[in-house]
Amino acid sequence: MKKITIIATLILTTAVVIIGCKDKRDPGKIYMPDMAYSRGYETYAQRDSSIFTADPNDAGHKIFYNNLAPAGTMKRGELFPYPLAFDSNNYKISGQIQNPIVGDLPGKELEEAGRLYNINCGICHGEKGAANGPLSAKIGAIANFTQPKYIDMADGTMFYSITYGLNNMGSYASQLSREQRWKVIKYIRTLQPKTIATASAAADSTTAK
Repeated sequence: MKKITIIATLILTTAVVIIGCKDKRDPGKIYMPDMAYSRGYETYAQRDSSIFTADPNDAGHKIFYNNLAPAGTMKRGELFPYPLAFDSNNYKISGQIQNPIVGDLPGKELEEAGRLYNINCGICHGEKGAANGPLSAKIGAIANFTQPKYIDMADGTMFYSITYGLNNMGSYASQLSREQRWKVIKYIRTLQPKTIATASAAADSTTAK
C-alpha cells in the first residue's frame, strides 16, 4: 500500500512540475473559448491566405475581404458623402452644393480650421490667402482667395476643387475629411475682404429700390 502511495505521489509531483514549467503566457485549456476569443477579425490583422482573399476574381473560392468598408456606408459622425463625381460637367454645377456647416464656426473650431489651412493650404496660398506662400513662386498659378473671383466662388465649387484637385493643385481628400474640408472653406471666407461683398450687397439694395 505504501509503495502505491509513493508511486502515486511521484507521478502527481512529476505532473505538477511539468505543468508548472510550461509558458506562463499560455492560459492552458479554456472552458468557453468563444467567450475569450472573438470570431470577428480585426481590420488589419493577418489572415489565413488559404481561407481569405482580397482578389475579387477569387471570391467564389475563398472568403473575400479587402479591408474596405462596405459600399454605401459611412463612419459614425461623418458628413454625408459628396454627391458629385470627378467630371468637368459636375465642376460646373458644383456651386449648387451647399456647405452643410451653417453659420460661422465657433472660436475653437475656427482655430482648428485655421491650423488645418496653414498645414495643407498655406504653403501655396499663403497665410492670408493672398497666393504668396513659400511654394507659390515655384508652382505658379496659385489661387488668390482675396480676389473677387474667389470671393464670389460658391463653397461647393471650392469643395470640389479641394476634393478632386484643380490645375496645379492635387486632391486633398486623403489629408482632410469631408467635415474638415468644409470647415477649411469657412476659414478661407474669414481671410477674404468684406468690402467687396458689402459694396455688392449695397448695390443690390439700391437696384431693388
